[in-house]
Amino acid sequence: MKQISQIGIVAIMLFLASCGSSAPKDENGVEGKKAKLQALKKQQDDLGMQILQLENDIAKADTSFGVKPKLVSVTPLSVQNFTHYIDLQGRITTKQIYTVSPRGGAAQVREIHVKEGDRVKRGQLLMKLDDAVILQNIQQYETQLAYLKDIYNRQKNLWDQKIGTEVQLITAKNNVDNLERQIATLKEQWNTTNVYSEVDGIVETVTIHEGEMFGGIGSGTISIVNPQSLKAVVDVPENYLPNVRKGTRVLVEVPDINKQFYSTITLVSQLINNNSRTFTAEATVPAESDLKPNLIALVKIQDYAASNVIVIPMTTLQTDETGKYVFVMANENGKYKAKKRNVVVGSVYGEKIEIKQGLQPGDQLISGGFQDLYDGQSITTS
Repeated sequence: MKQISQIGIVAIMLFLASCGSSAPKDENGVEGKKAKLQALKKQQDDLGMQILQLENDIAKADTSFGVKPKLVSVTPLSVQNFTHYIDLQGRITTKQIYTVSPRGGAAQVREIHVKEGDRVKRGQLLMKLDDAVILQNIQQYETQLAYLKDIYNRQKNLWDQKIGTEVQLITAKNNVDNLERQIATLKEQWNTTNVYSEVDGIVETVTIHEGEMFGGIGSGTISIVNPQSLKAVVDVPENYLPNVRKGTRVLVEVPDINKQFYSTITLVSQLINNNSRTFTAEATVPAESDLKPNLIALVKIQDYAASNVIVIPMTTLQTDETGKYVFVMANENGKYKAKKRNVVVGSVYGEKIEIKQGLQPGDQLISGGFQDLYDGQSITTS
């Protein structure tokens, strides 16, 4: 135990010596702090090796001496798929917003048959416009038509009896035909007083009311959104241009309604915005009743994917003068030891990092309690 106390004193003296040594002029800067951290980690490794050697020597000479293992938690490693995304904020919008407009002239609204949020079908009646004047004209013309038809029939009977002139017969026939055409035109105008939907969709807004003029300057209307034509739109910084192309896989998350879905890029704009230095990309959206235009969406554009690789939490990765490393648990003669394992890393996404070299499936990664571990230190999981 006396030797352990001496080692502790040596460690303290080394630490104080390092703190009291001449420091570079920029020790408070980033580079100075990096150098100091690297030196301290080097001392930590050297001290760890000395402590381990002394522990082993003492354990061999004194069987009553025991070192309490450090409690850690481990995670068995296995291969998995790793995907890296470019995370951008976008929005849900629609390819088609249909604004209802009158087929005839402006007219007063008599009836409205839909409200905001209603689902409508193509050809469904949306509103009825005032048709009193048109119906009155049709009635008058039909009365005149009956009179003109009677005159024509009388003239034709006379002509069949060789009475009268052919001009009189033709004139009577033309009068009937002209009035029938006028009535047909009036009936077409009357049909325009029934306002129908041109598309399937959902009524987004109704800004017109009964009694108001429909079709005049500044008048209200009805707008319909086609939910089958929704899309996710995102503005992408120009430096990602090589990574975004038509067919690129994307993951779209809509946090407000807790929805996510996979899609692909269907359109990449060829124009870079001069102000924002971004270009627009679009992805199709499945038609779902709870997705609405202008919802905020998190658009994750996939730019890298790897299969059957080792992936570990970023928090377990450490760095020293030799590079990146982690600790794994090894069984040595029935005792568990922490083993330092240098690794080569790949891509990072979120809290996960891809490991290219240094770890294998089945390795027991020390994922908890790895702080202040040294290579060869005794550990336990319980």
